[in-house]
Amino acid sequence: MHIRKGRSEDISALVSFNQAMAEETEGLQLDGTTLERGVTTMINQPQRGFYLVAEQQGQIVASLMVTFEWSDWRAANYYWIQSVYVTPACRRQGIYRKLYQTVKEMAAAEGGVASFRLYVEHDNYRAQKTYRALGMEQSHYLMFEEVVTA
Repeated sequence: MHIRKGRSEDISALVSFNQAMAEETEGLQLDGTTLERGVTTMINQPQRGFYLVAEQQGQIVASLMVTFEWSDWRAANYYWIQSVYVTPACRRQGIYRKLYQTVKEMAAAEGGVASFRLYVEHDNYRAQKTYRALGMEQSHYLMFEEVVTA
């Protein structure tokens, strides 16, 4: 397995993975045009964050996105892990573990981070178990949101 940063030639795969993840976890149908614009922006503006992809035999089988949030309290970034997707045939093989380890190694090479964070659906118990097994704990914060529609 080869893990690397996402590149412009990966946009189609990343869009497909995001659509599959949204449908699978939340029953959402994401607009492909908007999603492609979002993925392309992340690839082209590395100050926002980055994608990691896992390849096996030249095929992308998993990905995640990391976005940065500055903490003035900690004088460091939080690394938000988002858009996690592993193709169904490759699940339960430790691929996410390797992606997460790579994120941690990259953060250490950059001088460290305040913490690694992610969102997970309340009833996605399998994912929660995976995150706990990797040393993550449920935060004491609740998330509030106001969705802005165009």
